[in-house]
Amino acid sequence: MSAISVNDGLPVPQRYGAILAIALGITVAVLDGAIANVALPTIARELNASPAESIWIVNAYQLAIIISLLSLSFIGDMIGYRRVYQCGLVLFTCTSVFCALSDSLTMLTIARVLQGFGGAALMSVNTALIRIIYPQRHLGRGMGINSLIVAVSSAAGPTVAAAILSVASWQWLFLINVPVGIAALCLALRFLPDNPQKSQGQRFDIPSAVMNALTFGLLISLLSGFAQGQNGSLLLVELVLLLIIGTLFIRRQLRLPFPLLPVDLLRIPIFALSLGTSICSFCAQMLAMVSLPFYLQNVLGRSEVSTGLLLTPWPLATMVMAPIAGRLIERVHAGLLGAIGLAMFASGLFALALLPAAPADADVVWRMMLCGAGFGLFQSPNNHTIISSAPRNRSGGASGMLGTARLLGQTSGAALVALMFNLFANHGTHFSLLLAGSFATVATVVSALRIRQPRSVHG
Repeated sequence: MSAISVNDGLPVPQRYGAILAIALGITVAVLDGAIANVALPTIARELNASPAESIWIVNAYQLAIIISLLSLSFIGDMIGYRRVYQCGLVLFTCTSVFCALSDSLTMLTIARVLQGFGGAALMSVNTALIRIIYPQRHLGRGMGINSLIVAVSSAAGPTVAAAILSVASWQWLFLINVPVGIAALCLALRFLPDNPQKSQGQRFDIPSAVMNALTFGLLISLLSGFAQGQNGSLLLVELVLLLIIGTLFIRRQLRLPFPLLPVDLLRIPIFALSLGTSICSFCAQMLAMVSLPFYLQNVLGRSEVSTGLLLTPWPLATMVMAPIAGRLIERVHAGLLGAIGLAMFASGLFALALLPAAPADADVVWRMMLCGAGFGLFQSPNNHTIISSAPRNRSGGASGMLGTARLLGQTSGAALVALMFNLFANHGTHFSLLLAGSFATVATVVSALRIRQPRSVHG
């Protein structure tokens, strides 16, 4: 395939095959971050593990992704996004079988770490691939589809898990990835394009990769430990190590011509503002999504199925709004679209925090729909801005930063839920929702600051 044809996107039949390959891979990778939560009590019981130990089934996967995401996106800029994505699909599919066959917590945790590396390979280059698949004039539509998949997969995890567990054992949460992974790999081998231009003279810096893993690993460990009330002296040691290693890491990146952490891209104002918006909004989403099931089940006495149904209007509204936002980005500034969407999102979160003592289903549903619609309106334009404001041959770095921002936001949000429940035992959800609304309000202001910036620095 010629670089010229790729620069202006793929022809239509091939474009659909390529986007389907990305959709299937990203769906299982994002879904697997949330899907195990529902089954944790069952898995812990069957593997003779305590509830606290079983948390590692979730943490191991998220940690593996966040420590390797930037390294894999950097490798994508060097050797090609297609190759990284295809290797990720093979690793993710094989390790899903390993997860299902695990008969101890240690074995399952190791399998989840390896599966996380596969998931990171998929997430690190997916938006960079979309930039090649879609013509520049329709890039917003491609981002809309991708945002839709990520948002719905993130939000639908508990619903999908409950559906699988109602008819099968926990092993099927992982085995279901195998046919999807094989289908995605067949499509990826046939349809995915190569980079039109790879970064010349770019070398992989191993010390940077190690410092990157330690910096993000310590940050997540510190956030989780603080939220769960871990030993103060251990947290202090982690904080000191984080500050030392993090400072050395950033100083090294500033000296490198091709940094692993693309600090040079952060000098582009609209790129930096869009990343800040992303972190705040995903933190708000996670604060709501993790805390609401406790409120619906423990306070309102709803069943697991009823809880799943009451949470569903959120991803459904996102499904409707994300493609619309993807088309609007071609005509309306992303900063304005994002500010409107995030204002709707914040309004929905504050409305959920102010629910009456005994709300009817309709009271919950319209608030969830407002949150989902606002989130869908903001996310596609935001992702489009992050990718299109970076030089084309640095799309992998931009894609990695986008994924890292999302995961940092989600991990911080989950840790803050634990903190809210520790501080305000009986009103944990209420305070989590107020905090979520506050984060969404900050994101609204940051998004509005982008209106003065040009739409895109690089075509």
